[in-house]
Amino acid sequence: MYNPNEARIIRESSYGYHLIPIQDEMLSHREVELVGEVDSDTVNALIRQLRYLQCENPEAPITLYINSPGGSVDSGMALYDVMQAVSCPVRTVCVGLAASMAALLFVSGAERDMLPHSRLMIHDPLIVQTGGSALKLKAISDDLMETRQIIARVIAEHSGKNMEEILAKTANDCYFRAEEAVKFGLADHIITSLADK
Repeated sequence: MYNPNEARIIRESSYGYHLIPIQDEMLSHREVELVGEVDSDTVNALIRQLRYLQCENPEAPITLYINSPGGSVDSGMALYDVMQAVSCPVRTVCVGLAASMAALLFVSGAERDMLPHSRLMIHDPLIVQTGGSALKLKAISDDLMETRQIIARVIAEHSGKNMEEILAKTANDCYFRAEEAVKFGLADHIITSLADK
């Protein structure tokens, strides 16, 4: 059965033919991808790739392609911190949808490009667990409100908007088509080619 995550390309050398994972070939061109849910496994793999590419060349840009519905705030913020900490500029490209935590990661790119029919969605963090005592629910609520402020602050910083504008947008699921994202300051360019810049 075909598994797109195991896609390979064929390379010929003096030793014969070799099957190379397509992710390895992309990595050699300083391209990585966030596809699917933002979780600890996906993020840890991306963090290792970013650190490796920084060791290879601490100044050359890295391109991060994103098509993700979002996911874990903690995992996403770990990747955000590494993206800001590496010396290489990390260009982000939205191919499809960058929603929730994936939108925050997209917005934080050094250069932010969107394909014409891609979309962003920002919103407040969601409660993933309910039930328990009143004190437990209050602790969850307090943590959620603090996380809301952190996320809004990051988006505001990278979009040039103020906190009030961002909090008003994130109160509900707020979708942006490519043109709207550029106009609002969440993206820099709409591109029609993935050729190297």
